[in-house]
Amino acid sequence: MSRKLAYGCPESFYDEFDRKDGDHFTTHYCPGCGHGQVHKYIAEALDDFAVRDRTIFVSPVGCSVFAYYYFDVGNVQAAHGRCPAVATGIKRARPDSIVIGYQGDGDLAAIGGNEILQAANRGENITVFFVNNAIYGMTGGQMAPTTLIGMKTSTTPRGRHAENEGFPIQACELLAALKAPYYLERVGLGDNKNNNKTRKAVRKAIQYQIENKGFSLVEILSPCPTGWGMEPVAAAEWTLESMTKVFPLGIYRDGHELPLGHPRHRIEPEPARILDVLGLSGAARGPQASAGRPGIEEARFKFAGFGGQGVLLMGVVLAQAGMNEGRHVSWMPSYGPEMRGGTAYTSVTLSDDEIGSPLIHQPTVLVAMNGPSLERFTNDVVPGGTIFFNSSLVPEPPQRQDVTVVAVPVSEIADRLGNTKVANMVMLGAIVGRGCGPSHDALLAALPAVLKSRPELIELNRRAIAAGVEAVGEGKGSLLPAPSR
Repeated sequence: MSRKLAYGCPESFYDEFDRKDGDHFTTHYCPGCGHGQVHKYIAEALDDFAVRDRTIFVSPVGCSVFAYYYFDVGNVQAAHGRCPAVATGIKRARPDSIVIGYQGDGDLAAIGGNEILQAANRGENITVFFVNNAIYGMTGGQMAPTTLIGMKTSTTPRGRHAENEGFPIQACELLAALKAPYYLERVGLGDNKNNNKTRKAVRKAIQYQIENKGFSLVEILSPCPTGWGMEPVAAAEWTLESMTKVFPLGIYRDGHELPLGHPRHRIEPEPARILDVLGLSGAARGPQASAGRPGIEEARFKFAGFGGQGVLLMGVVLAQAGMNEGRHVSWMPSYGPEMRGGTAYTSVTLSDDEIGSPLIHQPTVLVAMNGPSLERFTNDVVPGGTIFFNSSLVPEPPQRQDVTVVAVPVSEIADRLGNTKVANMVMLGAIVGRGCGPSHDALLAALPAVLKSRPELIELNRRAIAAGVEAVGEGKGSLLPAPSR
């Protein structure tokens, strides 16, 4: 007899949470936390409405910051409180996508208070899920804008007082004073009846976006057992018994006749005009600028060193050169707080296809300008990849046998050119010389755009690139393809 699966994980979730450290089959949420339930309701709705492939999830700072661990959809990380602004930009750029903002109370009602008001007031056709647990759950249990009067937190150990900290902010009531929002509802988690109402509200909010109705927000009262210092069952009971007295459940807005929903009928400027405004009139204009170039799968570069070695600039020049060739490009820097001497690294991806994420965990090319960087990232390089290192500062090469290792004394070469600071350009020349980057011409053409505020440095950097090419000998090909795995 055949057996039919009655229930399974929604397809909008990853089967395994590979992006997450530790156990890849459990979430990072605490036992009894409501985020997991809300995630499930969202994922089920995306599956049932068959919109997973065009959904973009926007999550800012807070307990929801790692939503991209779990949702197999487009994911964009936003700065604290800026989720509505980011979601607005995405929706206007891709009006056929389903854009979901996911925010906590410390994010939406505090630093993001103005952002949510403006997005709602414009009637942006986005869906916002507002998880309200009346506390800053991620950063130590501090008082949030929605913390109840008398409620004790790490920053209100004697309880919140209206005279000192003000009153809890009621988001649905606040937004209901605006004309533009299409759907506003507050629901709660804690028992089967209310959980089912939450599920229905989540589905309705997503459905309204599919139908281009306009702005929808569902406020979800949610337990935070860890932040509240309660057992999960007690926290669920407290959510429905105490929070609902301050945040009454119910529908605050469901529909209007205003013509606000997307897609908006906007006057699109001509592409040439956009290039003129951005000062890119003479730049390469997409794939047509790269006719005849060799095709690639994807090249992922990790540039690493200490502050002052020009690591971030290396990434900018390489990215500009990639754009000159008509590649799809991503560039993402990371650096410590020190002005000089701190750690710094840059991730650059060049591809003939769209790039899914700027994050690089397995580079095809590693460029290490000092010893600690080489030690830190050597094992991340994919088998068959290439490692360039500054042999002026690193006496011993990495001990991997499954990658190509190129030692370049870039600091010494830069000294001979009269300026130690161009060691980074010498290394870029070495990359070109070994055939692991864009063409030599594309790299040289990138310099005027990147160094437009310091044109007197262009010639020196050109000579540094030439010296790097000469140091390793001319390579064949134009770009290292990602090895098959």
